Amino acid sequence: MEIIPAIDLLEGRCVRLYQGDYARSQVFNDNPIEVAHQWVEQGATRLHVVDLDGAKQGYPVNTKTIAEIVQAIPIPVQVGGGLRDRSGVTQLLDTGVERVILGTAAVEDQPFVEQLCQEFPGKIVVGIDARQGKVATRGWLETSEVVATELAQQMTNLGVAAIIYTDIHRDGTLVGPNVDTLRELASKVSIPVIASGGVSSITDLLSLLALEPLDVTGVIIGRALYTGDISLKEAIQAVGSGRLQDVPPDLGFSTFA
Repeated sequence: MEIIPAIDLLEGRCVRLYQGDYARSQVFNDNPIEVAHQWVEQGATRLHVVDLDGAKQGYPVNTKTIAEIVQAIPIPVQVGGGLRDRSGVTQLLDTGVERVILGTAAVEDQPFVEQLCQEFPGKIVVGIDARQGKVATRGWLETSEVVATELAQQMTNLGVAAIIYTDIHRDGTLVGPNVDTLRELASKVSIPVIASGGVSSITDLLSLLALEPLDVTGVIIGRALYTGDISLKEAIQAVGSGRLQDVPPDLGFSTFA
């Protein structure tokens, strides 16, 4: 399982939201490039970047900062936020972004998603962000009637490379991931699923490992890394090989042994 640090950009700064609420944002660093270097130095193999301004506006906003991050680090970067037309997608891919993440478009324009999957194979990921099982759109400001698990199945049929599932009520809260919903969603699709939202400890990460053999291939961690609740190095050590016995004994976790 891949541990993927998150950088959420709001007005060019590295922030975290609480349950997707823009009014409850917390600035962790004014220099996202510095943060990106920090995660690479600690062993990250991929970076997850969200353009929060873009998600709200409906088009990429922090493209200059994203391009600087991509140029500054040697690992792949995946980016989401406001990608609702082809020009926004190609603009980011042209900067060297490895994969782009579609959200609102997956609900509102599935033929567009399918077209992109055919044009850019392996580079289109869909983010499914849900409140009580229903998919949220437009920077989490609206909630649709679309059921998250049903959308996941539809996206699989369109050819997306992976699905990122976020439980909005858990995002930024440090209360743990929604393992039951992840299990249900992953059992219904044949493509990789990346978990996001609420991860607060190594124990939470191991609860995701316990979903094997379902194809939950990665987990995005945000607030817990910034607050120090999780050490990126320890997290990678715990799950990097996919073997629970690799967990350092002083972490006091034995339930899955």
